[in-house]
Amino acid sequence: MTISLTVWLLTIAALCALVGVDFFIGRTPHDVSIREAAVWTVVWVVLACLFGLGLLFYGGSGPTGEFFAGYITEKSLSVDNLFVFVLIMGKFAVPSQYQQRVLMVGVLVALVLRAGFIAAGAAIISTFSWVFYLFGAFLIWTAWKLVQDARKGGHEEEYEENKLLRIAERRFGVADRYHGTKLWIRENGKWVMTPMLVVMLAIGSTDVLFALDSIPAIYGLTQDPYIVFTANAFALMGLRQLYFLIGGLLKKLVHLSYGLSVILGFIGVKLVLHALHESGVHVPEISIPFSLGFIVLVLAVTTFTSLRATRDQET
Repeated sequence: MTISLTVWLLTIAALCALVGVDFFIGRTPHDVSIREAAVWTVVWVVLACLFGLGLLFYGGSGPTGEFFAGYITEKSLSVDNLFVFVLIMGKFAVPSQYQQRVLMVGVLVALVLRAGFIAAGAAIISTFSWVFYLFGAFLIWTAWKLVQDARKGGHEEEYEENKLLRIAERRFGVADRYHGTKLWIRENGKWVMTPMLVVMLAIGSTDVLFALDSIPAIYGLTQDPYIVFTANAFALMGLRQLYFLIGGLLKKLVHLSYGLSVILGFIGVKLVLHALHESGVHVPEISIPFSLGFIVLVLAVTTFTSLRATRDQET
């Protein structure tokens, strides 16, 4: 699609307005009920669907199919990310009433940083078509790594802070307890970070690391930066409510990593085929309708087998 600067600005303004509404509603720290989480999860999904249908009138069935394929893929990868978010919340002992604020700011930081990844990816793809070979190989390798981690019970491991986070803690210092929603406090004449800021940085930086596989994955479904950005935005902006809605069900999705590995491997092969096609090699290309159907089928089978496996274990 050819997206004008005006449409880009209106889209960003609308997304900022939605983030503002979300922040306003969750401005007072409180424990998020299942009902509240369910209502807002439905709201975000409906908004994403309405946006996708809007693309149908604006750009036709092609962009619409690309958006929904990208959105479902990014949403699925986000669910896998929630396992790590649970570990982070546990490691930093975040009080339940503050968890939604942590997720809200952390996801917002991740969204801004992902926009940079998307812009860089678009620039690289437009200049170097061979980068699809690298993206495809990386996704296939990531798929294999997911399988290996799943076999080792990777989600049960303890969260380890990344190097940048440890540097920030040593440089500025960290208070020994939470001070409400404050990010900085003054101790002994020196400004130090609160655990609230540290855990926000942990959520945001961790999600950026997840972008290393999710951004190439969605570029395997569409090369349109506008669709890549909006699909990522809608997938991330509903992540906070999804955390509270399915937090208790995460342990039941025991086969999710296997399903995601199949999806990433599939998209990796699709990227390699596309790269070969761009190089003049006559190979079949995988259509978006087939990709969308395949992704939905894999997720449905994965969810069914996961719930059946956990039910058998409980009995």
